[in-house]
Amino acid sequence: MLDILAITTPVFILIGLGFGAVRLGLFSKPDMRVLGTFVIRFALPAMLFQALSQRPFREVMNSGYLLAYALGSLAAMAATVLLARWVFKRSFRDSVVFGMGASLSNSAFIGLPVALQVLGPIATVAMALTMLVENLLMLPLVLILADSAGNRGASILRILRDIALNLLKNPMIIAIAIGFSFALTGIRLPQPLFKAIDMLSLASAAIALFVIGGNLAGSTVKGMGREVALVTGGKLLLHPLAVLLAVFLIPGISAELQAAAVFFACVPMFSIYAILGQKYGLEGLCSAVLVMATVVSFITISAFIWLVKVGGVIPGLG
Repeated sequence: MLDILAITTPVFILIGLGFGAVRLGLFSKPDMRVLGTFVIRFALPAMLFQALSQRPFREVMNSGYLLAYALGSLAAMAATVLLARWVFKRSFRDSVVFGMGASLSNSAFIGLPVALQVLGPIATVAMALTMLVENLLMLPLVLILADSAGNRGASILRILRDIALNLLKNPMIIAIAIGFSFALTGIRLPQPLFKAIDMLSLASAAIALFVIGGNLAGSTVKGMGREVALVTGGKLLLHPLAVLLAVFLIPGISAELQAAAVFFACVPMFSIYAILGQKYGLEGLCSAVLVMATVVSFITISAFIWLVKVGGVIPGLG
């Protein structure tokens, strides 16, 4: 158990450091946006490119992983939407926003630092595959459903066009595409350029965790207990369990990638959840969910690591 805490505790210490820095006035919320922009536009794309470009294409493109993670995410989203709609009596649009929180992970800022410590470099490959599922399937799906339910006057084709344009400008998606092309062709960068990319990639994990903590400062969960519990439970319990079942049912996924899929599913929802929730008038609830899920995930991530590495849930990994 101490070995597991040695993996998860540093992650949450860095999150706490960012939280404390903002609460004490050492950094401001705008400072967090600047640091987050650096991570998203430079450090994480560098890490993704570095990991993908150095492996054969057959190792970095795993269709079984993509299918399993997609099925698990869809199942978690559907279950949360149904619970919110029929048990909590929320509108379909609100229910879809709840389902978004239960099925889209903070794979880059929290999932990757944890998975790297447990699984090593293969974690970056898994993150790239996870991001493909999230950005090409899950996020477009929930936005289409939420916007359609809200009667905002935008056609599905227009929504898809806007999503596609945003994806084409997303530095991490661009890095994944270039990394895949290098893996497919076998091209290698000159050593000085590769070294610069390596230095950028080393900065990603610590700064990303610091930013997560800073962004949580000032948020509260008062008065929203039932809904917060629903989305938090959907994300930290339903999502990883659904992905765990899917990776067992889909053949062709190595033990390391099976574990990585579970790790990425059991981290909290993505950090822009509250920003997207603002579009539908749910920014307060989404912020509260993000706080609660991040705090509780210390327990759930540790539990899943124990189940995988000590409990023998995934044979061949331990």
